[in-house]
Amino acid sequence: MMNWDKLLSAKRFGLENKLITNNEAARTEFQRDFDRIIFSSPFRRLQDKTQVFPLPGSIFVHNRLTHSLEVASVGRSLANEIANYIKTRDEIKNKEILNDLGSIVSAACLAHDMGNPPFGHAGEDAISNYFSNGKGKHLKNKFTEKEWTDIVTFEGNANALRMLTHQFNGRRKGGFALTYSTLASLVKYPFSSTNSYKKKKYGFFQSEINDYAKIAQELNIKATSDNEYARYPLVYLVEAADDICYEIMDIEDAHKLNIISTEKTNELLMNFFDKDIDTKFFENKTKVDKEVTDTNESIAYLRASVIGKLINDTTKVFIDNYDKIMAGEFKNSLVDNLFGNSKIAFDKCKTLAIKEIYKHPSVVKIELTGFNIIGTLLDEFINASITPDSNYSKKLLSLIPEQFANINESTEYNKVRLIIDFISGMTDLYAVKLYKDIIGINL
Repeated sequence: MMNWDKLLSAKRFGLENKLITNNEAARTEFQRDFDRIIFSSPFRRLQDKTQVFPLPGSIFVHNRLTHSLEVASVGRSLANEIANYIKTRDEIKNKEILNDLGSIVSAACLAHDMGNPPFGHAGEDAISNYFSNGKGKHLKNKFTEKEWTDIVTFEGNANALRMLTHQFNGRRKGGFALTYSTLASLVKYPFSSTNSYKKKKYGFFQSEINDYAKIAQELNIKATSDNEYARYPLVYLVEAADDICYEIMDIEDAHKLNIISTEKTNELLMNFFDKDIDTKFFENKTKVDKEVTDTNESIAYLRASVIGKLINDTTKVFIDNYDKIMAGEFKNSLVDNLFGNSKIAFDKCKTLAIKEIYKHPSVVKIELTGFNIIGTLLDEFINASITPDSNYSKKLLSLIPEQFANINESTEYNKVRLIIDFISGMTDLYAVKLYKDIIGINL
C-alpha cells in the first residue's frame, strides 16, 4: 500500500539538496507551486491556444487557459473533500499536510495542458503525422526504435512533464523546480511511449524516463513493470477534474455557438438529476426559474449544478475504491465509474459531443489549418537543424529562442526534441504568423 506520509513530499525537482526552511512562511511549498505556474509565460500563452472551438470573435468560448483555471477550481474541491476523508483514517501520521492536497491538485490541474501544441488535439496529431506519414518519415533511421516511438506518437501529457522538468538553455536546473508531489499528480499515464500499447496515451518520453523514476522512488510509487508504475493517487482527482470540465463546458460552449439548441442543452444537463434523490436541486431550480429569464444564465446555473453533483459523485467513487487506489490496483478513471443518473447522462454528453461538436465544420477547419501550419514549421526548422551550415538554415535558426538552441546537442533525437519543444510551445496566432512569414504570405 502507498502511504501518504511518503506520497506528500515538498522536495523540489532539481533542487533536491536545498534545505526547506519556510515552515513559518505565508505560503507552503505546494502553494508556491501553484503561484509559480500561474505567473509563468508558458501558462499565460494558454490564453491563445485552442481548446476545442476556434478562438473567439464576438462569442467568448473556452481556450486552454480558461479551461485550466476551471479544472484547477474543480480539482481543488475534489482534493479538499478527499482530504477530509483521509483525516478520518489512522494510517497517516502527519495529518496537517493533508490541508495542502487542494494546493497540490490545483497546481497540477493548472499545468496539465501546458505541454499541448497549438490548434487543440489536432496539433498533437499533426506532429505525430509529420513523422509517421509526412515529410519526416525519412528521418526514422536517425533514431533508435524507442526514440522513434516517442516522435510518431507525440503526447501532450508527456510534453507537459518535459516542459516542467527539463533544463532548457539558460534556464535553471529542474525546469520549474516544482515539488515531487505536484509533478507526480500531473502524470496521468505513468509509463513511457513503448508501454502505450495498452492506451493511446502515455506520461513521459524517453528523455524523461529517469526523471520520473526518481520521482517515483522518492514518493514510494511502486513499479509494475519496466518503465511503468502504479498511478499516484492524486492523479485520479486531476483526471476527474479535467474530464468533468471539458465534457460539461464543451456542451455550454456549443450552446453559445448555436451548435446545439437550448432545448437539447437543457435536456442533456437535466438528465444528471433524479427527482427522487436530488430534491434540493429541484427546489432551488424552481426558485431560480422564477427569477432568471436570461437563457445563458439559466444554462450556467444548470452547468454549475451538474459540476457540483459530479464532484460529489466522483468523490464517492474515490472513497469507495480507496484501498484499491492506494494499492495501485484501480485501473479506470473516476468518471468511468460514475453511477446512476450521472453515468447515463455523462455518457449521453460524450456521445453527442463526438457526433455534433467535435465534427462541427468550425472545429474541423481549425484542425486542418493546424495540420498544414505545424507540418510546414516542423519541416522547415528540422531540416535547418539537421543541415545548419547553409545561409537559409542559419537565418531560419536565428528565429529560434536561445532556450531551444540545439547546437550543443549530440544526438538527432535531442535536436528534434528541441524543435518540437519550440513549435509545441507556440500560441495559435504566433504559429500562423510565423508560417505566413516563412512562406511569404505576409510579404
